[in-house]
Amino acid sequence: MNTQNKFFKSSHLGKITILLLLLPLSYFAIYPSVLYFLYTPKEADIVFQSLSRSSDLVRAIEGVTQSEYSHCGVVLLENDKWVVIEALGTVIKTPLFKWLARGRGHRMDVFRLKSEYHENISNFKASLNQYLGRPYDFRYRLDDEKIYCSELPYKAYLSCTGVELAKLEELNTLNWKPYVKTIEKYEHGKIPLNRKMITPINLSQSDYLEPVIKLGF
Repeated sequence: MNTQNKFFKSSHLGKITILLLLLPLSYFAIYPSVLYFLYTPKEADIVFQSLSRSSDLVRAIEGVTQSEYSHCGVVLLENDKWVVIEALGTVIKTPLFKWLARGRGHRMDVFRLKSEYHENISNFKASLNQYLGRPYDFRYRLDDEKIYCSELPYKAYLSCTGVELAKLEELNTLNWKPYVKTIEKYEHGKIPLNRKMITPINLSQSDYLEPVIKLGF
């Protein structure tokens, strides 16, 4: 085999190798970008996603609620940039693209207040901002000291309108038994079966919301 053919084969193999190495990068960089541009955001959109199942808490949330939704937040426009206000560690504002890219399968399901409730958006936004900086509630109580993800839009909307976006559920009505150890771990004691809470999937079924778009898989 002459030198030219050897060079061609080696360089061709190199290009294939580089392409294979870049494929995962293109998935994580290009795919979320495509999804991002498919969505036309509006303030007060409520977005739902599936987080990494490496966390026992995520596995428990999805298992207890028998849903693929383990997290949610609310889309806002801040200084001409789209962000998601969410309870994750603390109540923070995360750039919308970063929020989408973080989800498992880059999933983001978008729901929007029905047109007859758009008059509440300004007050809803102001109410959401009041919870900034509050720590995350791993025990899923409905007090104001700590806030969990679906509690944030539920409580903010209730505060500014007097209306429940969705009805609360008691833990004992959910699929809690397979997740006893995880619940006890975060509760630091006896399982509060009568505790009322608002779950992401329950919030997504609100009569006040309508589906807009489903992104990712």
